[in-house]
Amino acid sequence: MTEVFLGVGSNIDRESNLIAGLDALSALFGDLRTSAVYESEAIGFSGDPFLNMVVRAQSELAVGALQRALRDIEYAHGRPKNAKRFSSRRLDIDILLVGTLAGDIDGVALPRGEVLENAFVLRPLAELAPRHVHPTMNQTFSSLWASYDQPSQPLTRLALAWRGRTLGDDAPLELAS
Repeated sequence: MTEVFLGVGSNIDRESNLIAGLDALSALFGDLRTSAVYESEAIGFSGDPFLNMVVRAQSELAVGALQRALRDIEYAHGRPKNAKRFSSRRLDIDILLVGTLAGDIDGVALPRGEVLENAFVLRPLAELAPRHVHPTMNQTFSSLWASYDQPSQPLTRLALAWRGRTLGDDAPLELAS
């Protein structure tokens, strides 16, 4: 089993689509660990704000098979097959990290570049895995978040419940804003 980190987001019927996505991911992987949920502005296009989070799971799937399984979940939840990269999403699931893999694996760039570029990815990742080391930067996610230009992409933490618990309650560390 390999530890995988996934970015999960939605800006259409946000809460219900995040919950549906978590249910589908749980059916695929079993036990999930989750960050808190954060609201952020759409980046790269003009659209409604997103809700984003990071999920940690264990998987036996090869990277390509994992990518296909995640796309199938997105399609089952209304993602058009010809969706533009920068557009509104009912459900968006991105592979952020697969173990310590780095490079182009089965057509998937690992670690995902957005880990270092977007607060809505880095903050929840740092919250969920503060002591994990970025595979190519050789820094922990908590130190990467601490040095990130946080005011450049404001986030609002929201309380969202899933299966009787508030998401993020199993994250090991609450980071300062």
